[in-house]
Amino acid sequence: MMFSTKAEYGVRVMVELARRAGASPDGAESVVPLAEIAEHDGMPLAYLEHLVARLRKAGLIDSRRGSRGGYMLARAAEQITTAEIVEALEGSIAPIECITQGPDGEVVCSRESDPSHVCPTKLLWTKVRFSIVRTLEQTTLADLLVPAKAPVAQRTVAGTAKSTGETARTTVPQTLTPLSPTPPKSQPAAASAAQ
Repeated sequence: MMFSTKAEYGVRVMVELARRAGASPDGAESVVPLAEIAEHDGMPLAYLEHLVARLRKAGLIDSRRGSRGGYMLARAAEQITTAEIVEALEGSIAPIECITQGPDGEVVCSRESDPSHVCPTKLLWTKVRFSIVRTLEQTTLADLLVPAKAPVAQRTVAGTAKSTGETARTTVPQTLTPLSPTPPKSQPAAASAAQ
């Protein structure tokens, strides 16, 4: 399997640190206790402690000890890619177990150990790996920060604009009610009076 909960939880921790990054009201750098993140996101604290040790070793987060201790990003959210996070936690990215990256950067299939055997699907998995790595490298933590939700009185409906291929957004009031298949009770009386 390519990604495990290490990548999922690790990215979630990093996003939460990015969301809370910046200066606190007293001017000190914002430090977030790991227990607070675990409780907020419903993740096991002991597992997160294991993950942040790897993220710290990779130079993606810093920590501060003491009563006001916790974790913070080592760099700005715009400067940390999801590829760095995933590789720190999962190692080399490969779509299936038999595909790995060699020391020279070339994609290697373990089934090609015999020079006479050529893997028929290596091209496919190489393309898949390239697409995944490119997406992770092009996505920063800042890209994952979700803006505040729209007001309750309105909701956003996404539709596809066929002419441009772009997503069109339309604001729809929340007060709309669905059409009822049965008429209101007062209607039959009015209808019979009309006959």
